[in-house]
Amino acid sequence: MIEILRTTEQFQIFRKHIKTDLSIGLVPTMGNLHKGHLSLAKESLRANDITVVSIFVNPMQFGPNEDFEKYPRTLGEDAQLLKELFRSEGFPKSGQKRLVIFAPESVEEVFPSGYQTKIEVGQLTDKLCGLNRPGHFEGVTTVVYQLFNIVKPTRAYFGQKDYQQYIVIKKMIHDLRLDVQIIPMPIKRDDNGLALSSRNQYLSENEMELALNLPVTLNALKQIIKSNPWPISYELCHAEIEKKIKSNTGWDYLELLDAKTLESPQNTTHTVIIAGALKVGTTRLIDNKLAEVVYA
Repeated sequence: MIEILRTTEQFQIFRKHIKTDLSIGLVPTMGNLHKGHLSLAKESLRANDITVVSIFVNPMQFGPNEDFEKYPRTLGEDAQLLKELFRSEGFPKSGQKRLVIFAPESVEEVFPSGYQTKIEVGQLTDKLCGLNRPGHFEGVTTVVYQLFNIVKPTRAYFGQKDYQQYIVIKKMIHDLRLDVQIIPMPIKRDDNGLALSSRNQYLSENEMELALNLPVTLNALKQIIKSNPWPISYELCHAEIEKKIKSNTGWDYLELLDAKTLESPQNTTHTVIIAGALKVGTTRLIDNKLAEVVYA
């Protein structure tokens, strides 16, 4: 069964009639769905009785010079993709699984008129994407908290392309003692290795080629870490990162950090994240790779 709900009141009425023993999976999105989003929905459908895919372009997480106005809004196409997924996986045959699309028809459905409250997660947000996008993660954590409050999910699904976002949301859940389990999901890529993103459609054919510099660079750094003992691998990566940044002004950042803390790696670090943000033309792309540290 598939439903589309456009107001918070509609969703709250729906939510009141859900039996307490049923599990609810939430897949928060801004729409313009691709295979990455669909992989989250598929896993939620597999693991939960009810899956809620939210589609809401959140103005609070966009900066003044970012692409809020032109961000693609494709509710009709998104709904069709989710319906096809639901049918192709045979969920209607179970008779128990339900898929709900929560697509607020206005900003006020999520942030009521006069809304002033923001949720801030400290040190995790002052680096990587948070460094050059002030207010971005406040917007992310605030809208996710609002969605948690409306949907009241058992589990919430986040792709690891936005790894910092995943860590920030995980920290918010822990600090606020929210009763929801966060489920990280692997990055989905195209045949050339480029991480899937709604913003990839902004790229020209030539820019698509240039964008591959992002995953290629991350893979090369990961290979250095896999092939050399720590801390030699760290020193080699640091030198390579400096060369890459000097040779291409498109890098917003290219960093090697502890995967748990997003701080500089220490002698006790077991896993690092190699994270990059690259601007190609007017499009900013992010990606990352996780790598286990090898000690001699």
